[in-house]
Amino acid sequence: MEDIKDSNENSCTRNILVILGFSCVISVIVLIAVGISQNKPLPQNVKYGIVLDAGSSHTSLYIYSWPSEKENDTGIVQQIEECQVAGPGISKYAQKLQEIGDYLAECMEKTRDVIPVSKHHETPVYLGATAGMRLLRMESEQLADRVIDAVIRTLSTYPFNFQGATIITGQEEGAYGWITINYLLGSFFQNSGWFSGISEKMNHEKTFGALDLGGASTQITFVPENHTMESPENSLQFRLYGKDYYVYTHSFLCYGKDQALWQKLAKDIQVSSDRSLRDPCFHTGYKKVVNVSDLYKTPCTKKFKRTLPFDEFQIQGTGNYEQCQQSILELFNTGDCPYSQCAFNGIYLPPIQGNFEVSL
Repeated sequence: MEDIKDSNENSCTRNILVILGFSCVISVIVLIAVGISQNKPLPQNVKYGIVLDAGSSHTSLYIYSWPSEKENDTGIVQQIEECQVAGPGISKYAQKLQEIGDYLAECMEKTRDVIPVSKHHETPVYLGATAGMRLLRMESEQLADRVIDAVIRTLSTYPFNFQGATIITGQEEGAYGWITINYLLGSFFQNSGWFSGISEKMNHEKTFGALDLGGASTQITFVPENHTMESPENSLQFRLYGKDYYVYTHSFLCYGKDQALWQKLAKDIQVSSDRSLRDPCFHTGYKKVVNVSDLYKTPCTKKFKRTLPFDEFQIQGTGNYEQCQQSILELFNTGDCPYSQCAFNGIYLPPIQGNFEVSL
């Protein structure tokens, strides 16, 4: 009788295990089927981040994602979405702060759809303002603070983890650009399976220099041959993917394409005897009326400011490359240099090293 009882118990146990095993298989199949039917991948441990780049002429919003695991203590990030905010840079809203909420709304609402709702509360949001806001702060620190406060109030209303809105320094802007360029080109990765999109023929021992031409400033950043520099304020150190990097960086405020043009016009109008400025940097037939008050509104043209006998003048293009080049070169003082060598305007520049990537 004991043998029969043991046999029945073993048979029952086997049946239960078979049923449980079958149930587990069915559960996995159901999960896969649901994922396929909804065209969604199975859950992954992915994090998201939102960055707003508030430049002098426009604002761009970027959404990034990265796996929770890191490569040598640094995350492997990829951009999954970009949104161009309609309108000028945020510095132009200094006199219309009430419009900043609407200005940012379209792109911020887009982030709700791109990032899973379950990740909203943990997704960091940063806004970094660059040279346009640095110039506004030079004009009026109070106005610049009001703009940033309005941005903070707006971004804090969204269901994300707001981390701050700041005016970054020129040094930070140059450094971030250099990191971005070399990240995208794979300079930081050495035989890493984490970054399969980079060519195996890439020389990972060398980095690229970055030259970033913006609207209000231009940044140059690269790894010099000598870590000891004559101008310590132009040097930075990073540790990325397990390696140390020493870089030279400088931001030339007022030498972005827009502010450099304002400088050139302010310089050239001084020698004009009437309301017309014949300008070789514009093509033949080009005409535009410029208000003198707009010309002298930016801190970049203060050194050229003078009282003119008219309130506006007209640019007339003559289209002469050689004359245009000479006119632009007059904006750069290459004579005075307190260091062994300079870029211009007395700014230290070590010997240029390596290849450069230019971003506009």
